[in-house]
Amino acid sequence: MSESIRSLLPTTGSDAPALVLGEQPFDVAATAFRLLNTGPGPLSVDGAALGGGLPARRIALSELAAILMHPSCGYAASDRAWRLLIEHARTDGPAWVVGAVGVALPGLRPAAYRLRGFTGDVQAELLTAFVAALRSLKPGGPRVAQRLLSATFTTARAALRADHERPKAPVELAVSAPTAGHPDLVLARAVTAGVITAFEAELIGATRLEGVPVAGYAQGLGKAVKAVYKARDRAEERLVAAIRAGVLSDEDAAVIAEATMTLASDPGQGS
Repeated sequence: MSESIRSLLPTTGSDAPALVLGEQPFDVAATAFRLLNTGPGPLSVDGAALGGGLPARRIALSELAAILMHPSCGYAASDRAWRLLIEHARTDGPAWVVGAVGVALPGLRPAAYRLRGFTGDVQAELLTAFVAALRSLKPGGPRVAQRLLSATFTTARAALRADHERPKAPVELAVSAPTAGHPDLVLARAVTAGVITAFEAELIGATRLEGVPVAGYAQGLGKAVKAVYKARDRAEERLVAAIRAGVLSDEDAAVIAEATMTLASDPGQGS
């Protein structure tokens, strides 16, 4: 578990035994977050300065987490809040790291569910990956929370795979590392090439490769199912167009076609 989280846990009192003796990492993080938001001086942000429709007052992080999860909260307000949380986590000490983790827990829990097929410590890997993403993510772009969670999920999944602990796909355990044609890596290359966004790659990876129902994925995002289907369709159309234009290699085309169940291109066609 991240030392920044562990350092804030109580060592005495009624909460200490369960925390010290091995509760689930998310439970420990949630308890630490709760402790930071009790008393007269909870961690908070200035809603008036953030704007974007947020309450024009000090907002405790526990309340901010609920606001950001509400369907009425737009991307602009979410992005402003998350940029501020990332800045605090990078400059103002471990309490703000725990604060950012607490705000992100509603998004981290579905990620843990999606990784439930691994026998490694999924929650600990996600927390470690999230803290790393807080330090490395470029917060200037749009949809900060989605990119943060996507980077967290991808890093945690890679770490779990590297431990050769994926019981649901034992035929893959003999592979020491993902091959160049692994769909995850192909989608990552498509992101690098600017064909799709990181959010779209995560959407395709979750709903096509991992069997996550689109309805469940949409619910986790607070989006309409139809909108998520449309977003995936548009992303896959761009993948097909990139393949036909020669932006991605033939090997990439075959893997993407298999991953997305899309007929990418006819070998006899020109670009």
